Amino acid sequence: MSRLVDRHGRVHRDLRVSLTDRCSLRCTYCMPAQGLPWLPKDTLLSTEELLYLIGVLVDLGIDEVRLTGGEPLLRPDLVDVVAGTAKLGPEVSMTTNALGLDKTATALVEAGLSRVNISLDTLRPETFKALARRNRLDDTLRGIEAAAAAGLTPVKLNTVLMRDINDIEAVDLLAFALEHGYQLRFIEQMPLDAGHTWNREGMVTGEEVLTRLRTVYDLEPLPGRGSAPAERFLVDGGPETVGVIASVSAPFCGACDRIRLTADGQLRNCLFAQGETDLRTPLRDGASDQELADLILECVAGKLPGHGINEPNFLQPPRPMSAIGG
Repeated sequence: MSRLVDRHGRVHRDLRVSLTDRCSLRCTYCMPAQGLPWLPKDTLLSTEELLYLIGVLVDLGIDEVRLTGGEPLLRPDLVDVVAGTAKLGPEVSMTTNALGLDKTATALVEAGLSRVNISLDTLRPETFKALARRNRLDDTLRGIEAAAAAGLTPVKLNTVLMRDINDIEAVDLLAFALEHGYQLRFIEQMPLDAGHTWNREGMVTGEEVLTRLRTVYDLEPLPGRGSAPAERFLVDGGPETVGVIASVSAPFCGACDRIRLTADGQLRNCLFAQGETDLRTPLRDGASDQELADLILECVAGKLPGHGINEPNFLQPPRPMSAIGG
């Protein structure tokens, strides 16, 4: 029985762990072209520290760990992190841009990785270069193929549509996913960019995505969403599905079961939280498991009922997405 219950009755079983704030791409909705000041190396959790904190969280009720970044494939000890986490008992998955996954997919599966979510915003090389500021579409596609070949199935693809940039590709991206047996999920752009330039006018809403897809496909809502962020739809009667994560226009905070641990050891009870709970310092100072658990339970208990994006006084969190971890 999970002890990670907040004051609104939400039970938390899903832990997102950022392994690094560094990334091999510079996507316009996440990071400026010149990059960001990276977290100082001495503030990052070591493999031993990371696994220790994950162990405490698993003992409190976490049963799924999603490794994120930045880009987790940039962490040299990734295979060791996966293996160590898997030995603790939870399901281990990863969110990645897939650059280099063709070289590591097999080792990651052998270490205990069960599935991946891969970012794919376009099928057009020039659009990829404009969005990610890197000419790496072929490398991404190679990584996606390697994930499927290694058994990291179902391979899930995450797409953020940007108005007047890649929004015309919704149908093409779904056709690509259906052809190859991948599961596609469209995600509304969220106010988590480093430059704080997000605005509603540039965001393609979930309803807009569905409208575009329905020009070609019949979509039928699937019941039983539970705590999953994506609302799923059967495509042309199924069994294939497509998902829409409408975090801004149709928040699902009431069923959220996720907490986040940053690469520098800060626990966040919400992606949009203004505050964090420092676990690194007490861990390095010799805190007991119970003392760490008390800090974690207090953090979870203080979770707000919603992310507040649609409130007039909403403020973006001080950290960008690349430093929080998806």
